[in-house]
Amino acid sequence: MIERLNNSIRRGKVQLALALLLALALASPSFAGPQKKKKDDTPQKPASVLDKLDLSTVVWPMPPAITRVKYLNYFAGEKLPDFAAKPAKSKSAWMDRLAGATTNKGDNPLQGHFFMGEPHGLAVDSKGKIYVADSKVGAIFIINPETRDTEMIKNGKDAIFNLIMGLAIDDTDRLFVSDAGTRSILLFGPNHKPEVAIREGLDVPAGLAIDTENRFLYVADIELDQVLVYDVDTFKLLRRIGTGGKEHTLNTPGDFAKPTGVAVDKEGNLYVADMLNARVEIFDADGNFIRAFGKRGDGPGYFAMPKGVAVDCDGHIWVTDSVQNRVQLYSQEGQLLMYMGAAQGVLPGMFSGLQYITIDKNNRVFTSEVYPGRVQEFLYITQEEARKELERREAEKNKSTESKPAPTGQPAASPSQEKQNDKGEAAKAKESASK
Repeated sequence: MIERLNNSIRRGKVQLALALLLALALASPSFAGPQKKKKDDTPQKPASVLDKLDLSTVVWPMPPAITRVKYLNYFAGEKLPDFAAKPAKSKSAWMDRLAGATTNKGDNPLQGHFFMGEPHGLAVDSKGKIYVADSKVGAIFIINPETRDTEMIKNGKDAIFNLIMGLAIDDTDRLFVSDAGTRSILLFGPNHKPEVAIREGLDVPAGLAIDTENRFLYVADIELDQVLVYDVDTFKLLRRIGTGGKEHTLNTPGDFAKPTGVAVDKEGNLYVADMLNARVEIFDADGNFIRAFGKRGDGPGYFAMPKGVAVDCDGHIWVTDSVQNRVQLYSQEGQLLMYMGAAQGVLPGMFSGLQYITIDKNNRVFTSEVYPGRVQEFLYITQEEARKELERREAEKNKSTESKPAPTGQPAASPSQEKQNDKGEAAKAKESASK
């Protein structure tokens, strides 16, 4: 009996040991079968169709014409964070853990991130940084186009803004900001600290421009139907251009109906986007009317609502139209040379709610749009650069023609035949280079 009992105990111990080994084996990852992959909670960068586009091909005009404008980039707010970086986890007290309170802070990498809402005025400082007045955010974005690093002048923190519209920067990097809500022009020093508020004679100031040679500050006032001229150093009101008090009804030469954008060329001439009259007017530095161009319409070469104006180093006049969502380039005589934006959209070179435009000393062109809330950056190819490209193409073509043997059994093409064959392509290239 005792022997049988001992044997039974021994068998029970062996069975228990085997059961424990089996349980351990089943708990092991190598025996547990396919494991569920751990979820990667690392924030991923939002996918964008722009990441899949070859932006180097976005040029105007289309080949084989010589390129005169290239798309470079766009900006929609502060520089995006590193989405691949895992957020730091903060330790919490044992009572928080017991209560099930969230212990991770800052899980959203876009928390506290500022995006553009309604960007309007644009300006570029001596360091190449682009300034953007955003009336909806209530701040001025200061962006380095190369690194996308962003600073901000914020309402309530760095200044008091109400409805900021236009921007201009002088040759000492002083920043002028038009605030339609406070009926004033705010002046910030190079350190972005507020210094002066100009209020004399203003009602609803919009676009700004500075003539650094003659020391003029031009302010387009959309309610007064005038352009006010101030001394940029003493801030004294010098004169007014246009007749006020007619409630946007005048269309005589030299008068305006809601002027918005203003620009100055290297000769000191003033260009004004006369919005309701669908035209651009040009004045000399003394305020004398020179000429105007533009007709109301809905296609290239016409204006529906011209908003911003700029002049490049070759004297071409760039005009933004907020209804047509089109940027148009004109000669000094008012001849349409080229346009960008065939339809409303958000792809590169398309516009939606187009507003203002500026061109810096490096021939970079910046435009602002309120519906997608962004600024687009382009590069203007100058007359001289286009001429050199035309000469390079012609030299390459001549070299290729001289070295290319005639096909066997066929007579060599005569120079007149070769010129005839290349006539179409050469004409397009020369036309683009000459404008």
